[in-house]
Amino acid sequence: MIDLVKTYGLDAAWMAVKIGVIIGVVLFGVAYLTYAERKVLGAMQKRQGPMTVGPFGLLQPIADGLKLFSKETIIPAQAHRVVFLFAPIMLFTLALVAWAVIPFDLGMVLADINVGILYLFAISSMGVYGVIMAGWASNSRYAFLGGLRSASQMVSYEVSMGLVIVCVLLATGSLNLTEIVMTPRPWPVQVLLFPMFIVFLVSILAETNRSPFDLPEGESELSGGFMVEYSAMTFALFFLGEYANMILMSAMATILFLGGWLPPFGMESLSFVPGVVWFGLKTCLILFFFIWARGTFPRYRYDQLMRLGWKIFLPFTLIWVVVTAGCLMMFDALPG
Repeated sequence: MIDLVKTYGLDAAWMAVKIGVIIGVVLFGVAYLTYAERKVLGAMQKRQGPMTVGPFGLLQPIADGLKLFSKETIIPAQAHRVVFLFAPIMLFTLALVAWAVIPFDLGMVLADINVGILYLFAISSMGVYGVIMAGWASNSRYAFLGGLRSASQMVSYEVSMGLVIVCVLLATGSLNLTEIVMTPRPWPVQVLLFPMFIVFLVSILAETNRSPFDLPEGESELSGGFMVEYSAMTFALFFLGEYANMILMSAMATILFLGGWLPPFGMESLSFVPGVVWFGLKTCLILFFFIWARGTFPRYRYDQLMRLGWKIFLPFTLIWVVVTAGCLMMFDALPG
């Protein structure tokens, strides 16, 4: 019995250490993603970006965090206090627990479950509840309209994302994220999945409420959207959740379409580079796409957003699922 207690105690401690490392890496990434976004946008707009706090402005994210932590959290008098405070905590928690199944390298994953892609899809789908709760609990028309906008937007593009994932599953034959990365994909399969990669990139912009699909936070008509009544650390939790979701969606795109931790283009000569480095570089490439889109495209109108999701992406992805399955069957390329 003592041996069992010692064994399980060590296992639990090791698991806690791994969870702590993953959370620390994600939070560090979130902090310096804000710095990278401001520097990249500054370069695109011919200005400096953060440059004062610390060398090259590297301490600016820490200064921003301390500022938000030191401010007073103001709760509107007519707000539902419990739901008002629980909504940002829920969004932030969901953004962290999804990382449990993300493989950073071969064997470097917290929980290598067989239905990892379904777990990720379920966690990302639950984020809409936090936004609705925040909009309703604030007892503000602006916040409520922003919450409704976000709910319809996220649901609309989750349908297309689900069909995109179906195409990947047809090509790989597994729901396990490690097996999805390790399954060989000949170049015809890569070409077949490329349109789905483009749809997925646009869909994750809408799923994370990022520009040019940041309509739930439209300043000109909703004065801040579902976060308009939040301040201090409650606002910071929304902020952290949004950027953590950006990193998560970039990691999903890397795993589904870019080969995860494997060297690009199957170049075995680059296999000496650790897989986690390739995974990080590919994730950063998708994150750059997020920032580039924000600095390039104007905000969509809401009718344009819905038309793109329901009248273009949904029919196209439905047709492409049939095309993918037909091509794989025709050339006897369906995984066994």
